[in-house]
Amino acid sequence: MKDVDNQKLSADAWDELNFPRPDVQDFDRVVERALSRRGFMGGVLAVGSGAAVMGTGLLKGTTALADGHAASRFAFMPIAAQTDGTIHVPDGYSWNVLARWGDPLFSDATPFDPVTGVTVESASRVFGENTDGMELFNVGGREILVVNHEYTNNDVNLPHIGDGLPGSAEDVLTLQLLQGVTVMEIVEGANGWEIVVDSPFNRRIDHNTPMQIAGPAAGHALLQTEADPTGTASLGTFNNCGSGRTPWGTYLTCEENFNGYFGATGALPTDGVVAAGYARYGINESGFDYNYHSFDARFDVSTTPHEPHRAGYIVEIDPANPESVPVKHTALGRFKHENAAYALAPDGRVIVYMGDDERGEFMYRWLSNAAYVPGGDTTTLLSDGTLSVAVFNDDMTGRWVALTPEATGMDAATIAIFTRMAASQVGATTMDRPEWIAVNPTAVEAYCCLTNNSRRGVMTDAGAVRTNAGGDPMTVNGVNPREANNYGQIVRWRPMDDNHASDAFEWDLYVMAGNPTVAADTPYAGTANINAGNLFNSPDGMQIDNSGIIWIQTDGDDSNEGEFAGMGNNQMLAGDPVTGEIVRFLTGPNGSEVTGLTWSSDRRTMFVGIQHPGAPFPDGDGSLPRSSVVAVKRDDNALVG
Repeated sequence: MKDVDNQKLSADAWDELNFPRPDVQDFDRVVERALSRRGFMGGVLAVGSGAAVMGTGLLKGTTALADGHAASRFAFMPIAAQTDGTIHVPDGYSWNVLARWGDPLFSDATPFDPVTGVTVESASRVFGENTDGMELFNVGGREILVVNHEYTNNDVNLPHIGDGLPGSAEDVLTLQLLQGVTVMEIVEGANGWEIVVDSPFNRRIDHNTPMQIAGPAAGHALLQTEADPTGTASLGTFNNCGSGRTPWGTYLTCEENFNGYFGATGALPTDGVVAAGYARYGINESGFDYNYHSFDARFDVSTTPHEPHRAGYIVEIDPANPESVPVKHTALGRFKHENAAYALAPDGRVIVYMGDDERGEFMYRWLSNAAYVPGGDTTTLLSDGTLSVAVFNDDMTGRWVALTPEATGMDAATIAIFTRMAASQVGATTMDRPEWIAVNPTAVEAYCCLTNNSRRGVMTDAGAVRTNAGGDPMTVNGVNPREANNYGQIVRWRPMDDNHASDAFEWDLYVMAGNPTVAADTPYAGTANINAGNLFNSPDGMQIDNSGIIWIQTDGDDSNEGEFAGMGNNQMLAGDPVTGEIVRFLTGPNGSEVTGLTWSSDRRTMFVGIQHPGAPFPDGDGSLPRSSVVAVKRDDNALVG
């Protein structure tokens, strides 16, 4: 997830500024719970990070590491932190650029200009901006890479406006066309991997692409607009952050900070349900300075108040059929989706795990009613089933609570549209920004990056604990055990009976990021698997390869100063889920987020995303910085990951 501008505010900071969270009035109850949790932390973490592993089982799988007897499974020598403007990988590995913002998908695209960027006429014919989640599909022996384009940087993508707002319909259209998704064929040749220009599979899906709406909210009055009075179709997919795939070979793109695209030229809606939804999801007059609403009436909520209800979903795309219409799956809930990680139950039912990337929001699980049968009908597997939300208990157990009309007092369509409100109704656990979730293909377990939460346990000026946008308190708890958490952690859970369809699970913390160099003997030192050689903060992206290695990507503070000293630029690390060992594999250019990861079909190439580089990467001085996908290979052409 990007730290979006307004122009320079993060999404969380923008929400906090525009939608101050309500105070919790039951202060005695809050203090009692916080003090109880602090007592737990005093016994577990304050004596040093080793105690967090050996004394409590917070890291149940890491005793070998803590005892000093772990044998590394990594096929590379870890690298040091870096602070420069390029990429670093271990000795014996090399990287090359596969695709950059502005690279042509079709031969009729105007060549990229290093000073002015991309013309509006070519914006839908080139690789888009700010790469994020990605997946690779082999279609009839051809390699098809699908890549998200999360957002734009106005000053980079419209250099003629400087730090100002988009000032014309052409400016707005350019931004709309540079975002969304790229589907492209790629091939490895004598000069490495490259885009197959003019491939019949090449396709751009952007903010104006026709979409179908499926699931319980399809046709609901809150999704009906003048342009589509049926409420079953819409235009565009927005703020495409993380990704996922289905076992039947389709791509899932996830709409995250969709609220920032909407604004108002007049009064905001005052209807009770709509206004309450705007407050919970963070929709106001100005948005994130995309300024769409000044030139495209669809984004002006003073005239189209239902339009935001058509964004915030998971969208399914068929990479093998460039004529197919993407489908928005309302059954999977409406919130700031980070990614979508699937698993299969023993009986074949489909599970999709999802996180809502905002401070104090929740984790979700979808469970289909029908089983996946290879070659069978898949049309209902993401629309007919049960959406649940996670409750984490401090005794390291948890459960998935179904969001049903009986449990929430809301009908199925309203649950799909206002999922956050439904989750608040059943007492879901507020989390420290749940981002990417990954399912381990070698064990029945899953992991979620809890990136950070600077507001956790922090009191307001009025002396009350801070809450999420729904008034749910962000007190410290077992799975989010630190106040003012600027480092983040990764939670792991194992479903009961080795069945992802089970409503019960046990959990632990695979790692708590920290800095033992500057915060020794405090909870902010991190767990025992954090040391001076692998420091990082804000785990964000995550994938687990076929051997069970966890690849962790970061989007955090790269100042390399103060509490972040020694961490360097954002990076990608490799973790062993058995021993708990974590080592650094790749560092990105300064200012960038490392995000998005997939592999070629033969597993000999790793594709990694570099988003919003601060340096003039990868073209060098005099050129605009360009988000990119890079191909990483071993020099001996052996398997990577």
